[in-house]
Amino acid sequence: MGLLNGKTALITGAARGIGKAIALKYASEGANIAFTDLVIDENAENTVRELEAFGVKAKGYASNAANFEETQTVVNQIKEEFGSIDILVNNAGITKDGLMMRMSEAQWDAVLTVNLKSAFNFIHACTPIMLRQKQGSIINMASVVGVHGNAGQCNYSASKAGMIGLAKSIAQELGSRGIRANAIAPGFIVTDMTAKLSDEVREEWCKKIPLRRGGTPEDVANVALFLASDMSSYVSGQVIQVDGGMNM
Repeated sequence: MGLLNGKTALITGAARGIGKAIALKYASEGANIAFTDLVIDENAENTVRELEAFGVKAKGYASNAANFEETQTVVNQIKEEFGSIDILVNNAGITKDGLMMRMSEAQWDAVLTVNLKSAFNFIHACTPIMLRQKQGSIINMASVVGVHGNAGQCNYSASKAGMIGLAKSIAQELGSRGIRANAIAPGFIVTDMTAKLSDEVREEWCKKIPLRRGGTPEDVANVALFLASDMSSYVSGQVIQVDGGMNM
């Protein structure tokens, strides 16, 4: 359909999982793709080749999304090489779960830094570019636990709640300049991370989901496409839960 023809999307943590699914979806709709990861290894290089198969420009950049200076440098490189940054997807994230009473300061700091500060870093670096373009779509990958909380994930839940608040605030700050900001809150999505769970745990999760199945990365990518494209030109400051009805 070419919904993103001529646009450039910057996606953090897109070498695998949900980030990669979003990159592939965007490329299939004509977007050029720049993505970041801590290292550009063989897996990331394979992702580049998969993206280029759609006839678009694609490149992976080794960068620590949680580092403010590195982020500014890589965003400048991407702007120089691609010409524009029309879509920003803040997808980089980690988990270090544990009950509050047993959680170390290091566990808390690591998750908040990678999950939330990285989004600040990239929004801060990309905003001047989008302001000059007078348009842009910023998408923060949150989580249903950022909306409803989850025992044993206070650090992750706090970081994802922060992603929601950040998106809503940016939507208010930049809306008058043609820049939209939204958040996606996935529920139980079948990825390499969730594949490590036992069958019993996965079955218990699915019992809580009205659609009685886990979601796929493509389910999330479809919503990300909607928010990146002109189909959502009047949608900003919203949180879309992709959870099969688990949390209504």
